[in-house]
Amino acid sequence: MTAYGLIYYFINLSGFRLWLQKATVIRENSVLMIKENKNNNLAAKCAYLGLMIALALVFGYVESMIPINFGVPGVKLGLANIVTVLCLYIWDWKHAAFVSFTRVTLSGFLFGNLFGVVYGLSGAVLSLLIMIVFKRFFSMITVSAVGGIFHNMGQLLMAYIIVSDLNIFNYLPVLLLAGLVTGSAVGVLCYAVYSRIKLHIL
Repeated sequence: MTAYGLIYYFINLSGFRLWLQKATVIRENSVLMIKENKNNNLAAKCAYLGLMIALALVFGYVESMIPINFGVPGVKLGLANIVTVLCLYIWDWKHAAFVSFTRVTLSGFLFGNLFGVVYGLSGAVLSLLIMIVFKRFFSMITVSAVGGIFHNMGQLLMAYIIVSDLNIFNYLPVLLLAGLVTGSAVGVLCYAVYSRIKLHIL
């Protein structure tokens, strides 16, 4: 190889090494940026979840302070379910389950008792399972309405397991109607809120 050829070879080799170093630096910076974005997204999601749990607790407490007697045990407005439905649509069923179960447990021990936690979880579990299935085929309002119905059914089934009295199912028609009405109202509110906040959270 001539002297000119050697010089040309080393120049190309040095250029290749410089390009390789730059590419390595760019790749490392990209990896760091991706990790930083993931950390920021995780922190933001944790903050939003904490906010959702706090809102659910506030809604549950406000609902317990409203002096409305429907005449049938277990009939409630279901304001806290607004948060559960929103979590189901903003994120997924795992986040909705976490927020719902945390809210029921905390509100039960803060504002109620152990039986309140048991009844609340029975309704929350059955309601969430049904809403997960219906979410794939129906609108948010329908999903919320069905969730309200099965929330009351879950609590009624738990009451039957505890007291073992078939007469308790005499409340079933009223509870189904109440669940439909309150669940539909919650669905309308959820749709109005979701259409305004989804661009800021998703």
